[in-house]
Amino acid sequence: VQLQASGGGLVQSGGSLRLSCAMSAPSRMIFFFNQMAWYRQAPGKQRELVASITKSGSTNYADPVKGRFTISNDNAKKIVFLQMDSLKPEDTAVYYCNVVGDTIKEVGPGLQPFDYWGQGTLVTVSS
Repeated sequence: VQLQASGGGLVQSGGSLRLSCAMSAPSRMIFFFNQMAWYRQAPGKQRELVASITKSGSTNYADPVKGRFTISNDNAKKIVFLQMDSLKPEDTAVYYCNVVGDTIKEVGPGLQPFDYWGQGTLVTVSS
């Protein structure tokens, strides 16, 4: 199972970017997503939650990005997006996608939890 994040790059302050994160997995695997999220880590800082969306569609945003970022997803296609508008230099960071949930065990009955991370995509906002 892999998460492939894309869409990062260099943008001027006030600009926009759209990040995507797609999950690739063997077709035999069935996933039940509980939450998809984006985190970011700026140089010298800890990784922090940027936005999340639950299986019911409820969203949550970190205070610094409220009103500027929008998270959305397509569970069927196993993709999560982050639309980032009105970008600021302080948004500069490596952005990581994260998905958690359950998958049907390949051996025996029942479900097993999963927690996958993408490789990160760099967003640089110039002033």
